[in-house]
Amino acid sequence: MATPSVKTEIAATAARLVVEEGMEYGPAKRRAIKLLDLPQRSELPNNDEIEDEVFSYLQLFCADTQPQELRTLRELALVWMKRLAEFRPHVTGAVWRGTATRLSDIHLNLYCDDSKSAEIDLINKHVDYDVGSRPGPRGEDVDVLTISVPCAELSVHVLVHLSILDADDLRIGHRADRKGRTERGDLAALQRLLQEDDAPSSPQQ
Repeated sequence: MATPSVKTEIAATAARLVVEEGMEYGPAKRRAIKLLDLPQRSELPNNDEIEDEVFSYLQLFCADTQPQELRTLRELALVWMKRLAEFRPHVTGAVWRGTATRLSDIHLNLYCDDSKSAEIDLINKHVDYDVGSRPGPRGEDVDVLTISVPCAELSVHVLVHLSILDADDLRIGHRADRKGRTERGDLAALQRLLQEDDAPSSPQQ
């Protein structure tokens, strides 16, 4: 079993990789093990511990840029959630949780009565996409449609991943963690976050 200090070191290194290279948590943990020259079977920190370190890293090194980058990605996510509103989109991942930077992807869950309906909608809108997969909430693989979206504000192309879930999966609860953070939010919840971001900044000149 890894000592607390080793786990913390792994978490801190993984967090740096997440922020600086845009890596996902799983690959970042494995890369951290290699960079720290630790045994492959070392006990890894959980995702909450990684996320705590990501927040700390952002506050220490990216406080002047990350908030605006996060807002820009949330606004872009909102655009696509409105475009795909019939599929009950929910935003998840770094854009929802508040750790996103210009290197982050946007992750949206779509809850469809027909698994092919969202794909047909993209075709009808002449949107190019790639098809992949990931484990779904019931343990089976689900389709993930990935589109590349230009973001002029950040001067990058942002990948938007659309996970195609069954409409019944929306009923699966998403309890808040120990800090009150949930795993996903619908269009109205994201709009509220953006409004909350506006509140403290409005008096500034």
